Amino acid sequence: MGRGIFVFLPPLLNMMKRVLLTVVAAVCLTAPLAAQNDFEIAKNVDIFVSILKELNDKYADEISPGALTQTAIDAMLNSLDPYTVYYPESEIEDFRMMTTGQYGGIGALIQQHGKDVVISEPYEGTPSQKSGLRAGDVVRKVNGQSLEGKNSSDVSAAMKGQPGSTLVLEVFRPSENKNLTFNIVREEIKMPNIPYSGMLDKEIGYVKLDQFTEKASSEVREAFLKLKEQGMKYFILDLRDNGGGLLNEAVNIMNIFVDKGVQIVETKGKIPELQRVHKTMAPATDKDIPVVVLVNDHSASASEIVSGAFQDLDRGVIVGKKSFGKGLVQNVLPLDYNTSLKITVAKYYIPSGRCVQNIEYFDKDTTKGAFKIPDSLAVAYKTKNGRTVYDKGGVEPDVITEDSLLSEILLSLVTHNLVFDFANDYRAKHESIPPADQFTVDDKLYQDFVDFLKDKDYSYKTVTEELLEKLKTAAQEDRVFKDIEPYYNQLKEKLKQEKSEDLTRYKDEIRKYLASEIVVRYYYQKGRIINMLSEDNDIAVAKAILLDKARYNSILSPKK
Repeated sequence: MGRGIFVFLPPLLNMMKRVLLTVVAAVCLTAPLAAQNDFEIAKNVDIFVSILKELNDKYADEISPGALTQTAIDAMLNSLDPYTVYYPESEIEDFRMMTTGQYGGIGALIQQHGKDVVISEPYEGTPSQKSGLRAGDVVRKVNGQSLEGKNSSDVSAAMKGQPGSTLVLEVFRPSENKNLTFNIVREEIKMPNIPYSGMLDKEIGYVKLDQFTEKASSEVREAFLKLKEQGMKYFILDLRDNGGGLLNEAVNIMNIFVDKGVQIVETKGKIPELQRVHKTMAPATDKDIPVVVLVNDHSASASEIVSGAFQDLDRGVIVGKKSFGKGLVQNVLPLDYNTSLKITVAKYYIPSGRCVQNIEYFDKDTTKGAFKIPDSLAVAYKTKNGRTVYDKGGVEPDVITEDSLLSEILLSLVTHNLVFDFANDYRAKHESIPPADQFTVDDKLYQDFVDFLKDKDYSYKTVTEELLEKLKTAAQEDRVFKDIEPYYNQLKEKLKQEKSEDLTRYKDEIRKYLASEIVVRYYYQKGRIINMLSEDNDIAVAKAILLDKARYNSILSPKK
């Protein structure tokens, strides 16, 4: 066995050496000639290959050269920023889905449910939905191969494949207590950039944009024009939970609202080609319609280019929570053997000149790690109208809305999959429900849910209970707990009584979430969005601003 591995190893090492040199060459091409150190690079690549060869020849146990190389590459890149990532051939399909929104598969979300992996949501119009798969179906086998004990990543990989290939999927459906087999032909699955757009009332149009993959800008423009045909006079662009995507799509989306030749973003990096100003290239579709852009702490990258440009150009009002703070640009470099390197090559700067990057990875000793930029170092910039904005990392909304954190009880019901399971049971017993915008959980249905929970475990600790436990620990350390123990027990019992009322106390919050979870079983992701629109506080704030012309204009005017 040793001789066989040794005979194979030199070509394998040469292959690895070529991969490493390709990565090195790609990095070198991005640096000024004065900063290159060819001797150091060549020396260290040779040292690495020599060590790998010696390990293979002399290490007491068998080694996996590929796994060791992957570890070395990952460790090297981990010392940089989290967006510089190496993708081996086995992960290229996942990488393609991330960058294009497309992959070969059946079109279904899956999730871990205890020891099982279950279908959590079939996408509308995909093979999974058309074949009859339902949320809650437990995945047992793929093409005859048992997936018992496998995690969600393993199951996801098994279900993906070449479009046109057939997948034999065996599942167990708990709501019907039976095993089912589906023969599904995989398709090219394209995740929608816009899961929903529509009129919120007779005058206010709304577009939910989930990502900035190819054609995002043309899809937004198309949806925008359709809304105008329906009488739209005001517009809400929802970028909440949008993690970003292609920079050019962000620029093109801004071109819907601002005229030709307006600077949207500037990129600055080592490569001369990246010292570039990105401007709009065509006449605006509508440069006058009042706009509100919704963001939150998961709005990142291209979402921050768009929301930041709206703010810096005083073209619209930003509403919600401070955005994530990712002002870095990545390029994808193809490497040998169908691998790729996604590498951070630049920072981007929005029209006022500020960068929204929240964590500094570059101006530092890489051995000491990155640091978050403190507000005390924030620099003031000016918008087009002369408003003051700051580079505090992320885009700060013009109007900050209230936090809408889940209560401890709802969080527990969700994490214990009890809302999920009840919605599956409901779907099994009800063939249809009212339209998504009309469906609500009434008192009778809510009581059914409460009854469903009676023999279920959804134990949780409130913040007050956690603080009480800390008080007990501190009192024990100070040796005074015996003196306060009667008061401690009284308070603990009182909290227990209060906690028993949580299903009533948080009824409205639980009812809204439960309604959205049931609706998605019938009307999919689009239905969930429609169902939650009327209960969305951020949208209520946005509508109020748009319909109050004086307030809208005041927000976009410099403070006197």
